[in-house]
Amino acid sequence: MNPLLKKFTTAPFSKINNEHYLPAFKDLIQHTKVEIDAIVINDEKPGFKNTIEALERTGEQLDRVSSIFFNLNSAETNDEIQKIAQEVSPLLTNFNNDLLLNEALFKKVKAVHDSKDELELSHEQAMLLDKQYKAFARNGANLKEADKLKLREIDAELSKLTLKFGENVLAETNVYELHLTSEEDLKGLPDGAKEAAAHIAKDRGKEGWVITLDYPSYIPFMKYADNRKLRKQLSLAFGSRAFKNNDHNNETNVLRIANLRHQRALLLGYDSHAHFVLEERMAETPQKVTSFLNELMEKAKPAALQEFNELEQFAKELDGIDELQKWDSAYYAEKLKQKLFDLDDEKLKPYFELEKVIAGVFSVANKLYGLNFTETKKVDVYHEEVKTYEVTDAEGAFVSLFYADFHPRPGKRNGAWMTSYRSQQIKNEVNDRPHISIVCNFTKPTPSKPSLLTFNEVTTLFHEFGHALHGMLANTTYSGLSGTSVYWDFVELPSQILENWCYEKETLELFAKHYKTDELIPMEYVEKIKDSSTFHEGMQTLRQLSFGLLDMAWHGADPSEIENVKAFESKTFESTRLYPDTPETCMSTSFSHIFQGGYSAGYYSYKWAEVLDADAFEYFQQEGIFNKTVATKFKDYVLSKGGTQDPMELYVKFRGQKPNPDALLKRAGLLKN
Repeated sequence: MNPLLKKFTTAPFSKINNEHYLPAFKDLIQHTKVEIDAIVINDEKPGFKNTIEALERTGEQLDRVSSIFFNLNSAETNDEIQKIAQEVSPLLTNFNNDLLLNEALFKKVKAVHDSKDELELSHEQAMLLDKQYKAFARNGANLKEADKLKLREIDAELSKLTLKFGENVLAETNVYELHLTSEEDLKGLPDGAKEAAAHIAKDRGKEGWVITLDYPSYIPFMKYADNRKLRKQLSLAFGSRAFKNNDHNNETNVLRIANLRHQRALLLGYDSHAHFVLEERMAETPQKVTSFLNELMEKAKPAALQEFNELEQFAKELDGIDELQKWDSAYYAEKLKQKLFDLDDEKLKPYFELEKVIAGVFSVANKLYGLNFTETKKVDVYHEEVKTYEVTDAEGAFVSLFYADFHPRPGKRNGAWMTSYRSQQIKNEVNDRPHISIVCNFTKPTPSKPSLLTFNEVTTLFHEFGHALHGMLANTTYSGLSGTSVYWDFVELPSQILENWCYEKETLELFAKHYKTDELIPMEYVEKIKDSSTFHEGMQTLRQLSFGLLDMAWHGADPSEIENVKAFESKTFESTRLYPDTPETCMSTSFSHIFQGGYSAGYYSYKWAEVLDADAFEYFQQEGIFNKTVATKFKDYVLSKGGTQDPMELYVKFRGQKPNPDALLKRAGLLKN
């Protein structure tokens, strides 16, 4: 029997074959339709329990199979899985539209919504009712039949295009390699990066060294390699992904996705895709987002220009570079950072062995929230590198299952993310605890060294683990409001706040120990990490703002007049550009966050959440970074509550006040006391 059609507690990865997916999806879609039909034909008066709660409980197995499949399509994909994804996505889109355009079902949901003032609903029940009603109303339930059909066509095409966009970026990332045979070409590279490059070459049956576009390979080369021509070659390869004249070009996909999203928004009565998205965000409107980004830019741009001029002057004095280019950025920034702070990643990496950093983040979770992590080999995994842990609380009660997948592979997309294989919910008086996963792309171990992380990778691990805590500590009745099921511009608060602990002496003392000698990281390094934390913060902020503004440009207005992706992008970047433009490169064609992931009209939320996290962490600093009272409030009002209340209400309950934007500017060194 198909393992995906049986009831399972943990995902049965080893029992699943690719041929199981399509039949399972078809079967489970039909099964879920039967569950929905039962709600529709129920002749009792529509009420919260027989309509809203009943609808919330439909399709649980379908959701679980979807989470397994789509995470594998990101973390362990192959041609066959990608082909299945192209078949499955339209099926799911059609099913979703069948649900949201079901007139009889919407009638029942609307009847409950219209009578909500007469019902004695809890906060959580009221939020679930509101969320369900809006899901219908915002996705075409009130449309005429002809427009409903048009909406279905748009959604079906969008689901295929976004998948194709991601496949093209992955293919372009995988196909490129910089094969080097002369040691002279590796000059400047640290031994660890050289060894890793030799390891990749050996794995590919080649002599010498291979540099790829995967971050653990790409970033050290851009940061340390003395050979400027090779840095340029690598930078252009990275920046031109899916922008070349070949089968993986994404220009048409970008234009089509942007236009379809806009058409969809107009059909639903919104001025733009951004207007549609932001109605369900803390930011509320595109005007507020643009104003927020521009206000930050006003503060960051003078600092960024000053930093850039200093960097250009430094490169000129050091190597006679007349005009700083993009491929010089990381290289000279690292040299300047070393000069100013006598600190570089290679000095720090021996103190950040992956296993110890994992133990460190677990210790932080224990000190803050009383959580304990025990590795288990009993849980099925999709790849031998995946680790699994049982998470328990201070009393020994089971809290969550935790999966962690840390290293790059050909079938894994770049970046880092958190997902879940089972959401938390309380059903029939049983609290179903969640199964949470994080996926990263950290430097692999080599024959002579364990996996040693850069400080940036340490903060990435803490970031994703912050998302994981949001999932693990969820404690709500309904899975649709559980864990990270919150407004998109609130979801980054738990992840970004945890990064702050990486800069604190008390935290680093828990795990930053030399992988050979077990010697604690020297305190002078800790001070330098703190001192250098705002290095080039103006430039970094401007870079993030440029991405947010590009996202809003694509999604905040009618894109039908845009003919050239590169020209449109270049115009948008004018106000934030520091480096000369490179005609061969284009960011939009590989901007997976907004054209494949869920960040369309939402990229600003990283900066939005930084305001929240800076303000929230200031509270921890005032009371002590491991203060149990503050940690318990954060758990009770943020981590455990999911989307059961308005996020600003939850934040104020935790903090006692609304967030103060000055906290971010102060931390970034952009606000002088």
